[in-house]
Amino acid sequence: MTGATVQDSGPIIWKRQNLRELPKFRDGTSYLYLEHTVLEQSGRSIQAFHPEGMVEIPCASLGVLLLGPGTSVSHSAMTALSRTGCSVVWVGEQGVRFYAAGIGEASKSGRLMRQARLWANEKSRMRIIRQMYTMRFPEGLPDDLTLQQIRGREGARVRALYSSYSKAHGVKWQERKYNRANWDDASPINKAISAGNTCLNGLAHAAILSLGYTPALGFVHTGKQLSLVYDITDLYKMEVVSPIAFQEAAKGGEDIDRRVRLALRDHIRQARLLERMANDLLTLFEDEYEDDPQEEDVGELYDPDGDVAGGKNYG
Repeated sequence: MTGATVQDSGPIIWKRQNLRELPKFRDGTSYLYLEHTVLEQSGRSIQAFHPEGMVEIPCASLGVLLLGPGTSVSHSAMTALSRTGCSVVWVGEQGVRFYAAGIGEASKSGRLMRQARLWANEKSRMRIIRQMYTMRFPEGLPDDLTLQQIRGREGARVRALYSSYSKAHGVKWQERKYNRANWDDASPINKAISAGNTCLNGLAHAAILSLGYTPALGFVHTGKQLSLVYDITDLYKMEVVSPIAFQEAAKGGEDIDRRVRLALRDHIRQARLLERMANDLLTLFEDEYEDDPQEEDVGELYDPDGDVAGGKNYG
């Protein structure tokens, strides 16, 4: 749509919506990936302008918006996306690198503090690590296994699944390998897996932020700002992404990354993966799904004898 312009619809004041009225992350649609697109706020909607046309974006019910190369988003559009609780993630070409992300819809820090306490306590951290690994094994894991033994079993599980998918779809498999600096050097199956994993990373990041946790405090993974994102996506990658990646690689042809994203989006909706992600996070942290209060709630002030109300003059 060459030469397209956005008509000025007059000043619009975007207020943060009542978080109880917004669709919860687990109830929303999964994700939308855009490249070479201009995002503008128009009236009460977000419009995406692309050389092939314009589409309206249902940002209030969208879990995460993945912005690839060539995308441009106006200040007013970004404000609207933030106010409706849609997480925005900036990714690299073909969606294989994660650069930055916008904030989620949570306004309270209670869950973040709970996560930090669980992370800082060796006993609770080990409990969550074991639980994260156990969730990947339908038959469970013996309680007496060391962490090193568990990692060994996980490695064997992953190799066996890759071999199984390779035989089932007739796709040659050697190893998980790709060069971030040169996407075209990767094999079709590695491209497919990378594209799917990036989408899953974006969803996990959105789920973490939406529920009020921080992606930086991981339990299995550590030392990265996205450590918890990697923890969560590892729960589903081999079950969700890999079968779709091998399925699409077996078809041959071009645009394998795009085909994987579309197939994955359909599967996420049918399998209700967003709801599962949210519930799994809350289960791991032994938390409950409760509505987040309005951000107008100023919070509390710390006191050794118990927190006291904020927004009050104690003079």
